[in-house]
Amino acid sequence: MQTTAKDAVGKRILIIEDDPDILEILGIIFQEEGYEVILSETGDETAIIHLIIPDIVLLDVRLERSAKNGDVLCAELKSQLATHQLPILLLSAERDIKQICLECGANGYIAKPFDINVLVLKVRQYTSQ
Repeated sequence: MQTTAKDAVGKRILIIEDDPDILEILGIIFQEEGYEVILSETGDETAIIHLIIPDIVLLDVRLERSAKNGDVLCAELKSQLATHQLPILLLSAERDIKQICLECGANGYIAKPFDINVLVLKVRQYTSQ
């Protein structure tokens, strides 16, 4: 099924990335795709995710400004009844990203450096269901 930016209208994406430049770029890209975007450098928003109610989470594995890394945040979200169905895509340059993804229960991953078009398509897959 072909999706368009219009398909994203009303969809909310939480992006957690500690690199402010990447975070800003991702914010712009997904806003242009029609998503309502919530940006975070720390992942603190996961504590109030029940208020944010995102349709998907893009989550960097290494979060320098956070007490917890992305894989830990992912595992916590996946262990809670209210958020275990929430699609989570990991973003990482880690060599073992596939294994990290499996261990924390993420729905998928995008290895850094990533192709923006591939990332957008993958997010669309999870938000158009």
